[in-house]
Amino acid sequence: MRAAVARRYGGPDVVVPQELDAPEPTGDQVLVRVRAATVSTADAAARSGSPWFTRLAFGLFRPRLPVLGSDFAGRVVALGPDARRFDIGDPVFGATNAAMGAHAEYLAVSEGSPIERVPDGIDPVRAAALVDATAMSFLRDSAALRLGQRLLVNGASGAVGSAAVQIAKHVGANVTGTSSARNLDVVRALGADAALDYTELHGHTASYDVVFDAWGRMGYRRARRLLAPDGLYMTTVPSFAILAQMLWTRWFGRRRALVAFTGLRSAERVAADLRETAALAANGALDAPVAASYPLDRVADAHRHVARGKRGHVVLTLG
Repeated sequence: MRAAVARRYGGPDVVVPQELDAPEPTGDQVLVRVRAATVSTADAAARSGSPWFTRLAFGLFRPRLPVLGSDFAGRVVALGPDARRFDIGDPVFGATNAAMGAHAEYLAVSEGSPIERVPDGIDPVRAAALVDATAMSFLRDSAALRLGQRLLVNGASGAVGSAAVQIAKHVGANVTGTSSARNLDVVRALGADAALDYTELHGHTASYDVVFDAWGRMGYRRARRLLAPDGLYMTTVPSFAILAQMLWTRWFGRRRALVAFTGLRSAERVAADLRETAALAANGALDAPVAASYPLDRVADAHRHVARGKRGHVVLTLG
């Protein structure tokens, strides 16, 4: 099979297509012929080894998992001897989380992992883009966002931020989304009550129950002045600083900090998020904007696209 492989840390060009042996499903695994997989900021961090924090998970000196990619969509083509949930031919989408491996033509995953059938009428590219449940899990569970609360989404036109806007509006929150000036209309089209150029945040004086930093570049110190008493700041980017702030605010601060990182959640909880995402998508309540798709031969270009900052998801297509 062909796969996108990175055997050392570095820029986008360290990721190259290579021929590898296809996996064989064992136990309760299903073998998926992958048709589409997202290239995310998490993949970029795993590829570059930056920030250094990521190397604790992916290898200190070189990538421990050379095939990147977590969120995928495809079709079941073979079953392990104990597989019972799916049939050959089923369209599926799911996430491998920290196990990676989705940027390959074939992927063997346990039926107990986050994997579900694709709702009718959703193509593989859109299905792969729908997998990212970061916004779903943290707005619903950690923030307990509810009707009438005020939410600021920093980076609302991006992959995670666009989902956050839609999910928050679904529960009845009042949503302000930030983006670059050229993407403000995109944020409004997603349903945000207000759209704000992120360069104007320094003078912004509104107060929010939750600040969701989907872009991961605001930081708790800047967000704190925007939080209501007992407000919550969530970022998608883990760092030593945010971990220290999580511990400090847990015990000594009313305005709390939290890392919104699905890789820290159990497979069971991510699977539940995926089922809810599928239901919302099937009902037309959630869409996943795709900024661009790239064939496997252009995987380095896909990583460059992510590194530039992006509106919507970047998807790798695999035939």
